[in-house]
Amino acid sequence: MKKILVGSLCALALSSSLLAGGHGTHWGYTGHEAPEKWGDLSPEYGTCKHGKSQSPIDISKSGVVATKGLEKIKFDYKTKANSVINNGHTIQVNVEDGSSITVDGITFYLKQFHFHTPSENTIEGKSFPFEAHFVHASKDGELAVVALMFEEGKENNVISKIWSKMPQKADEKAACGLSDAMISEMLPKERDYYRFNGSLTTPPCSEGVRWLVLEEYATISKEQVKKFFDVMGHANNRPVQPLNARKVMQ
Repeated sequence: MKKILVGSLCALALSSSLLAGGHGTHWGYTGHEAPEKWGDLSPEYGTCKHGKSQSPIDISKSGVVATKGLEKIKFDYKTKANSVINNGHTIQVNVEDGSSITVDGITFYLKQFHFHTPSENTIEGKSFPFEAHFVHASKDGELAVVALMFEEGKENNVISKIWSKMPQKADEKAACGLSDAMISEMLPKERDYYRFNGSLTTPPCSEGVRWLVLEEYATISKEQVKKFFDVMGHANNRPVQPLNARKVMQ
């Protein structure tokens, strides 16, 4: 697995938003800064255009490689969230150090989670109204993203608590005392997943990211999705990318 050094987490900042600075060439989701233009905005974003292992993707069950069972993701979320940020591209919840997952014998530490509407990844061509990305980094700078899809349904209690603190304007930040139990509560009880090698879903679209897309869905109300959309002002999803020679495992 290709490593992404921690220094490149600055690039992850706005997509995976580990940092919320204004560095680098500006990009967006509309007009001349829209996803289909990213690769032309700056040489440093060339991978967005020429990369062969880009995210997100459409997960077609007919093309999934069935294994005897992927190893279970070992979740150890035990620290609370300390802030929620509107970085102009998404709403990001920062988590205190200490929470992690273990995959491939490697511990990946939870840095933050953030949201997209509509979903970035799709399943059997189906787009979901909402998707959360839990972004983790190992001590060596490798990245693992746990993706959770949301179907329209009953109001999500955890999302309600986050939205009550959600900054309304870009570059605003607010305290967020979300407990470790509530962060875990966002995830489904059954945590089987699809796995593929991919990339950051925003510039510079660096590859070498472990993607772990949970099979079970959460629910979110139509009103909650609208509140997020209204704050963002537009959809904030990158369209699905070609699978190319990659395999999706289950």
